Amino acid sequence: MKQRLSILLLLVIVLAVLPGILSLLGGGYWFRVVTTIGIFAILTMSANLITGTTGLMTLGHAGFYGIGAYTAALLATQMHWPFYLTLPTAGGLTALIGILLALPTMRLMGIYFAVATLGLGEIIHVSLLNWVDFTRGPMGISAIPGMALPGVFGASDLTHYYAVATVVVVTVVVLGRLTHSYFGNALRAVREDDQCAAAMGLGVVKIKIQAFAISCFFAGVAGALWAHTTGYISPGDFRFSESILILAMIVVGGLGSLPGAILGATILLGLPEVLRPIGDYRMIVVGVVMFLSILFLPRGLLGETAVLAVVRRQFGLAWNKTLNLGWHQ
Repeated sequence: MKQRLSILLLLVIVLAVLPGILSLLGGGYWFRVVTTIGIFAILTMSANLITGTTGLMTLGHAGFYGIGAYTAALLATQMHWPFYLTLPTAGGLTALIGILLALPTMRLMGIYFAVATLGLGEIIHVSLLNWVDFTRGPMGISAIPGMALPGVFGASDLTHYYAVATVVVVTVVVLGRLTHSYFGNALRAVREDDQCAAAMGLGVVKIKIQAFAISCFFAGVAGALWAHTTGYISPGDFRFSESILILAMIVVGGLGSLPGAILGATILLGLPEVLRPIGDYRMIVVGVVMFLSILFLPRGLLGETAVLAVVRRQFGLAWNKTLNLGWHQ
């Protein structure tokens, strides 16, 4: 518990100090980079609940991200809803659609579930692309209003940053509380052995659907944030490649780790921007980092750190016992 509070406090401090650093670096552009990293951190944490904690590989997460984005965009442009209404609505509708689409797939296991979610993601992408009367198809939706409260604050890079940072903290708190509760233990039991979990009285299918719905909710909120911060969305933002990017962030950061999800998003989105002066070679560097991290740290960056911490702690205890025995002799 103390460790989780320490991590949360560190995250809040970093997010509070970061605007000053970004202003020194030049403001606007870097604010948009960090805002994008924050949105993908939310996406990665939400997908990690399914892939890392529950053990179900999802390859269609970008589709639910797109549902949230289009929901917020249509509500904001057609019905003139403010962002504080579009965000929860986008999350709720995405969760509802996620439940309906998950019902026929939750009895599948392993690669079969992964292929099924890939199909769901492609169905959503093709629907967004071809349902021209509703989504405007390949033309996308433009002039999406930013996040502002009339008379309080206007839409700007700074307000967008703080809005995304707030949602990042809320996501960490909610998902952290869920994964360190009886529900989280049930998810890990399903991940380790679903048949044994069912024999112990757990409703495996029900638990999977609940986890999928929560994951879709935060994916929808992330999509709404993307729509409001960019001002324009199109079906190309929610392709299969985005789902693969999210999965890569989970693997690099550490399966089942919320700090790892944030770290994975920061590395895979931030590193290419930092290395932009070297041109296209920066993607080679990113690829090498991904390859080496998976090769030498198969549990992810923070996953392996946690393991090494346990080893050091156990080694320290053993060393102290040895010294005590030697002292008494």
